[in-house]
Amino acid sequence: MARDPYQELGVSRTASADEIRKAFRKLAKQNHPDANPGNKEAEERFKQVSAAFDIVGDADKRKKFDAGEIDADGRETMRGFGGGRGPWGPPPGGAAHDNGFGRGGYRESYEGVDLGDILGEMFGGRGAGRGGGFGGFSQRGADVRARLDIDLEEAIRGAKKRIGFSDGRTIDVTIPKGAQDGQTLRLKGQGAAGRAGPGDAFIELAIVPHPIYRREGEVLVMDLPVTVYDAVLGGKVQAPTPDGPVTLTVPKGTNSGAKLRLKGRGLSDAQGRRGDLFARLVVTLPDDPDPELEAFAQAWRARRPYAPRRRS
Repeated sequence: MARDPYQELGVSRTASADEIRKAFRKLAKQNHPDANPGNKEAEERFKQVSAAFDIVGDADKRKKFDAGEIDADGRETMRGFGGGRGPWGPPPGGAAHDNGFGRGGYRESYEGVDLGDILGEMFGGRGAGRGGGFGGFSQRGADVRARLDIDLEEAIRGAKKRIGFSDGRTIDVTIPKGAQDGQTLRLKGQGAAGRAGPGDAFIELAIVPHPIYRREGEVLVMDLPVTVYDAVLGGKVQAPTPDGPVTLTVPKGTNSGAKLRLKGRGLSDAQGRRGDLFARLVVTLPDDPDPELEAFAQAWRARRPYAPRRRS
């Protein structure tokens, strides 16, 4: 015969229905077979707390138990000596009493508590991958995970992309504006099918290397070629950015390695704030040899030789 259901759940006889439900949920999560694979003791404990909750978690059965009309197994207690069955005997017809649990010793839900929800809290749907559930109750479908490569511009501005899975399904993914490298998107209900509903899809975003911009910490950096005459005399140059080209002013006497800051043209941080883009100036000679430039350099080197300072 089962123990007192209040003792099984660790609550007093005056406990509220909400306190009883909370106690059951806690014990069910601790002792659920999926959380304790191969642990027969935990499995038996799970059956005991489930049976206890079947009695005191049901308002009508709890009332009958408190009044002594049924025992801890849910069977009617003996009433006098004429024709009633004892507390340990089987019900009429000799059939074993199952408390509504079924052959596996569990059932899918109780008053106010769904075991599928408890599994979702425990495994985020992963338990459903074990082939239909433990003991015969329904479970959510398995979660699926995938990696999605996105361009830097897509991370900044947001985008819509389609991703395919090995089972032939495709999912349309909305890339949020200001997406982060390594950020995981949860698409509820887009996982594998299950008897208690589908699982979720978790999509990890990966920003692929860009041909122009490179990430250095929280900022973007790019190399920007400038002509010799713009470097010497100063001038206006056009620079690409993820948001489109902008015009920069190159200061007079600029050396290679100097950086110009383009505020708010970089990646977004976790709070959605745009970082900066730095243009690293690279003084560049023309592709074709220029006799006039060579002659000027020869004369200048003879007249004004200099040793560039080593820059770190």
